[in-house]
Formats: sequence, C-alpha cells, structure tokens
Amino acid sequence: MNVNLFAGMGSHQSARSETNTWFSPPAILDALGGADSFDLDPCSHVDRPWPTAREHYVQEDNGLILPWFGRVWLNPPYSIALITKFLGRMAAHDRGVALIFARTETDPFHRFVWGAASGLLFLRGRLNFHRPDGSRAEANGGAPSVLIAYGMEDRDILAAAPIDGAFVPLRFNVSMLMSALTPTWREALDGFFAGRRGEAVSLAELYRAFADHPKTRANQHWRDKLRQVLQRGRFERVDKGLWKRVPA
Repeated sequence: MNVNLFAGMGSHQSARSETNTWFSPPAILDALGGADSFDLDPCSHVDRPWPTAREHYVQEDNGLILPWFGRVWLNPPYSIALITKFLGRMAAHDRGVALIFARTETDPFHRFVWGAASGLLFLRGRLNFHRPDGSRAEANGGAPSVLIAYGMEDRDILAAAPIDGAFVPLRFNVSMLMSALTPTWREALDGFFAGRRGEAVSLAELYRAFADHPKTRANQHWRDKLRQVLQRGRFERVDKGLWKRVPA
C-alpha cells in the first residue's frame, strides 16, 4: 500500500527507505491457503508484485464503499482513522484474515478485534515486508504483527497454519462446545441402557429417545452412527431390531 496516501505499513519502515509502498510476505498468504483461497483484497495496490486474492480493490476503487464478498484478506492502511473503518468493515463481514500491527491497547483493537474476531496469531519476531518489485526489505516493519481471524472457518485455518507464533482462540462454535460437554456415543448409550435395568430395547425406541439428543444435532446420519456403536460396543442384538446391554 502507498503510505504517502494511507500512512500504512511502510510508515513504520526506515525513513531512509527508497519506497513508501510495502507488501506482506507471500509466505504468510501461502500458509493460510494461498492467494486463490481468498476471494477479495479490499486494500490492494495497482503495483502489487503478486496477487493476494482472486479480486483486488485498489485505492482508486475505495474498498470501504464497494461490496465485500467471500473470504477476505485484509492488510489495511495503518492510519488510526482508516484502520478503524477497515477493521469495522471486516468485523461486520466476519469472514477472512487481517494482518495488522499488534497494538492491543488501541481503540480499534478493543472494538473490532477483541470484541469481534474469532482467533489471533501473534507472530514471533517482526516481519520484513516487500517492495513493489518483490524484493524483501532489509529492515523489519518496526513493530510486532498479528494475524486476526474472523469467522470460525478462518479461526481453524489460522490455528493450524505453519506460522511461528502464539495462537489465541477468542470464540468457540456451538459444535465444539457441545462435543466437549456431551458424552461419547458409547457413554450416551450406556447411560440410556443403564436406566432400562437390563431390558431389551428396540431400535425404534432408541431412535425416539435420541432424536433430540445433542449428539444428533450435528450429524444428519446419526441413526447410522447409533447402529454402528451398538454393533461395536457392549451391546447384544437379541432379536431383529432389539438390543440390550451386555453386563460388564
């Protein structure tokens, strides 16, 4: 981005630099799935040395007023006014990854990162950015950086990315929490049969009993799973469609 206009990333580079336009290291994008995995970069530059998404908005387009879509890669201008607007737009869009300096005490960080993002990856060391010709700057960016995930899918991508740093989850989806709080299928069936005191139970009755169980909500094939656990667990088929638990 051009920091004469945006006061962005390059403004933190050495004052002796011969350019004011700097680009994120391509290895960061590659570790997040590559440029083709992002649908839009709303803060791109016409002189970019490589793509950062399938579609790019440059300064003349004004990415703040154009529609955002799909998975977004956001490396916003770093003036406090513009970063507030772009991070606010990113929080509302809630899908993609942003790269900014780790100014955790600032108002934009509190409003649109701590209160809106799904995960953070604080990078080890300081990044060296690249010039428009693709060459790597000798000096680092001058401050620590953080990758910010918005949406659960990008939180999981960021958590698994081969990037050196410390990952901090900020939100958990319902399925993750339910998986942690609910028993396994075998435990759930054990508990059900324990209440039947050795009686045989029909599959139809099991289906009715588990129709609203938390284990079934995230699995449309839960009936198949239930039968599979019956066949492999401490259970015995005593007749067609009729099962009982084998005593330990």
